[in-house]
Amino acid sequence: MGRHQHAENSGLISFIICAIAAAIMVKIYVEVAPPIWQVTRRMFTVAAGIVTFCGVSSFIVGYARNSNSLNLRRGWWMPVRRSIEIVALSVVYAATIFLAVFAIFGIITDMMGVRIFLGYLPWVSAAFAGIVGYITFVQADLMDAKTIASLLPLFVVSGVTTAGLTTDDPNWWHNNFSQLGDRTTFAATMFNATLILAGICIIIISYFAVSELLTTHRMRADWSRAHLPAPQVGDSNDHVDSIQRFRLRAGILLTLLVLLGVAFMGIGTFRYSPHPILHNVFSRGLPGIMCVLLIGLPWIAPQLSKAIYIVSDLGIVTCAIAGGFWLEGDNTLTNVEALAGLIFLGWFIVFSRHIAAIEADRVQAQIIYLQSIDTSAIQPARAPESRLASDK
Repeated sequence: MGRHQHAENSGLISFIICAIAAAIMVKIYVEVAPPIWQVTRRMFTVAAGIVTFCGVSSFIVGYARNSNSLNLRRGWWMPVRRSIEIVALSVVYAATIFLAVFAIFGIITDMMGVRIFLGYLPWVSAAFAGIVGYITFVQADLMDAKTIASLLPLFVVSGVTTAGLTTDDPNWWHNNFSQLGDRTTFAATMFNATLILAGICIIIISYFAVSELLTTHRMRADWSRAHLPAPQVGDSNDHVDSIQRFRLRAGILLTLLVLLGVAFMGIGTFRYSPHPILHNVFSRGLPGIMCVLLIGLPWIAPQLSKAIYIVSDLGIVTCAIAGGFWLEGDNTLTNVEALAGLIFLGWFIVFSRHIAAIEADRVQAQIIYLQSIDTSAIQPARAPESRLASDK
């Protein structure tokens, strides 16, 4: 039985275990919870939390069970770094599962009614737990960068949609997005939490993206020193630069991406009414950092293709045009913020998928080259592997 078949079979076992566990936990909660915790949204929060717990537990087991780094054979730092990576990826999955499941609960309630749906809550939760348990286990066993990149829009859209549908201010969109989170209501809390989690996920994904760029560049530098023809990974203008200079570029790229993540977290942490100055610093600093990143992308990330540079420039031009219409009174600030946010998230997904493509090309190139040359000329640590592989 091959690796993919084994992952699918293990995923089915995870489906059964997670479904049974979630059904039992939600059923016990419904039966013994005090009346104050029988409020609809609190019940949905707990049920979504139980589903999230099952999904994240399945992911951790699937991701860590084959790891070759959770030991001291290569020093104490390797298991520590691997544990940090597992926790970071678990945060991404937890945020995605919780917000997506909570949003789906709200949609089903609108269709069936609260009284009817609450009677089915343990069994619906069991179904969702089984599904996410199956998906997370299989994805953990076959983890790559494209999988992580595909999760970001799902939970951002889920969180913002849930906040917009549950807010008690129907006219919030006439002003700006900050008004949606400028309260102490459930909808505002959901919106702000979504922004904070989005910022955390951006930082986590950025870490893996920049790590892959460094790994690819180091591989090409090794092959160049061994007088071997370096494979084409990334754009043709990406020559083998000195590792110190490339680390500087990668450091600048990571710093800008982290600042963007911090900006998202700051907008969600500091509401406008009690903290107008801090809120404006993060909200207005976001497009500035975004422009610096997109304009300087060809220099700080030369491994990317020309297509993503063109898309980045088009994003800046589009935001500038929308901002011009807003200044003339022909557009709302909400639309400008929504457009800028969607453009950045869309760009970040494209960026992450480009990094995943570079990773796939690197692994394929290593397999081909290491089969056709004397592998003793290259350090053993450069053996073919995915940056996110579960057995790394």
